[in-house]
Amino acid sequence: MLTGDWLAGDWLALMGLAVTLGARHGLDADHLAAIDGLTRFNARSRPTLARWCGVLFSLGHGAVVVAIAVAVGTVVRQWEVPSWVADLGAWISIAFLFALGLMNLTTVLRADPSEVVRPAGLKSGWLGRLQQTESPWLVAGVGALFALSFDTMSQAALFALMGAQLGSALHAAALGLMFMFGMLVMDGINGLWISRLIARADGIARVASRTMGLAVAGLSLFVAMFGAGRYFSPALDAWTDGKELAIGIAVIVILGLSFLVSVRLARPALSGTYSRT
Repeated sequence: MLTGDWLAGDWLALMGLAVTLGARHGLDADHLAAIDGLTRFNARSRPTLARWCGVLFSLGHGAVVVAIAVAVGTVVRQWEVPSWVADLGAWISIAFLFALGLMNLTTVLRADPSEVVRPAGLKSGWLGRLQQTESPWLVAGVGALFALSFDTMSQAALFALMGAQLGSALHAAALGLMFMFGMLVMDGINGLWISRLIARADGIARVASRTMGLAVAGLSLFVAMFGAGRYFSPALDAWTDGKELAIGIAVIVILGLSFLVSVRLARPALSGTYSRT
């Protein structure tokens, strides 16, 4: 039986972890690439929609997470995930992070100096044509389709199992909503940032896109290597036990600082652009 002290303490920690996981998920290269494509497609013809593409994408994506969490949490009460399933999921995530990190690093290094570097994603390539839509509902639909992946499904299943252990599907729904909130904040900021870069100056876009591209690539590779290191180093695994929330927050802070640096570096380009006009 769970006590009131547990609900007051660990439940809040679980909700904080869900928000952090959602925020980090919203900064995945696939999300950045998809929102970049949706925003650029609507930037000229529908600028208002372009600014909201990140939010709409995240709402569709999060709705799938919540729905799966509630559905699984309703039918499952007590179930322990087999260790091989957790290991498989971890190594799939590590492989995808390695691939996305290398793709984005290569994209930045090979880009022409006059070009804006666009985020590279795996799913964004497969669903490229779906990003050419001017309907808010379809933008959310693209986000929902992006949720049909092992990584997202495993997150939803995790919330369902946590909710089931607490005895209610409502707890699973709450964790799913917190995950969606964290993701919505990051994706919403990303959509607004891209739309402003497009509307202002090419100089800003070139400098800022390279800074963010390198940050996304570097962090993707670091998180992948860190995850692999936990499997091969018991000492590292023991050290990180219970620090998942702090590590997730650190990743978000580093990317946030990278964004601020990109804006700072872009100011001279913006000044030069204005001085020539």
